[in-house]
Amino acid sequence: MTRLVYISGELVPEHEARISIFDSAIMLGDTMTESTRTFRHIPFKLDEHIERLYQSLKLTRIDPQMSPAEMKRVTLEVFEANRPNYAPHEDAWIVHNISRGLSVAGADPTKQLGAATVMIFTQPMNLLPWVDFYSKGCHGVTPMSRMVPSQSLDPRIKNRSRLAYTLAEMEAKLVDPQAQSVILDLDGHVAENKGGNIFCVSKGVLRTPSTVNCLAGVSRATALELAKGLGIPTEETSLLPYDLATADEMFFTSTPYCIMPATKFNGLAVGDGKVGPVTKRLLAAWSELVGVDIVAQAEAQRG
Repeated sequence: MTRLVYISGELVPEHEARISIFDSAIMLGDTMTESTRTFRHIPFKLDEHIERLYQSLKLTRIDPQMSPAEMKRVTLEVFEANRPNYAPHEDAWIVHNISRGLSVAGADPTKQLGAATVMIFTQPMNLLPWVDFYSKGCHGVTPMSRMVPSQSLDPRIKNRSRLAYTLAEMEAKLVDPQAQSVILDLDGHVAENKGGNIFCVSKGVLRTPSTVNCLAGVSRATALELAKGLGIPTEETSLLPYDLATADEMFFTSTPYCIMPATKFNGLAVGDGKVGPVTKRLLAAWSELVGVDIVAQAEAQRG
């Protein structure tokens, strides 16, 4: 069955999905975005993702001409229309991209010719790129490029202008082709990964950067909530590369993989170089929360 894509009021087959070359998404990279995943075909924390989407839209003065409640209703309709494409054991991305609409080339980039362009689509949840990291851990590497400073663009505004992240990821992969970037801010503090947040465990305390220099991730919040439920102390603070290199454990959080253990940082073993006990407890708690064995689901995709 062909997947259907929602574009500004219409459901169309994905191979027929089109936007204008003059859309602000193309002209300016002027697009707000959210990515939600399902567990057992149930969207996980969709309300939180839509709330963050509307916060980004407010800050960027984009009016989607839909209320959050209507956005949720349409989103669920899009997923239901595409549900036959996913077997019971398979899950999906649900992606929102919302641009300012048609843009006028010229002196004032804020001018619009019409309504915002609202795009919603689903894709298979492919976990193969991360599957080995659950057992072996990944290699966190600090690239040369730094985060766009929050004085220029607040990292809590989730947008599709991803070139800075892509360049940083390229630089990390010059060190290790499978490296996962640990991007620093202009002051040398740990900020975020190209698509996720960063945690470490030191002397039993789960630590993560505050949202002064990184995205307020929904998965980040979930990890903190789970830690609280498990009685694990947490701290949102400023971290330096030193703190990761000397930590007992380290991991990333993001929508698709939830928790990605890291066992090496800039060529140095993190802790004993194995996936740590706190990381394993949090992964198990996340699996229990959503009713899916997250690691087993990823491993099953090996075929």
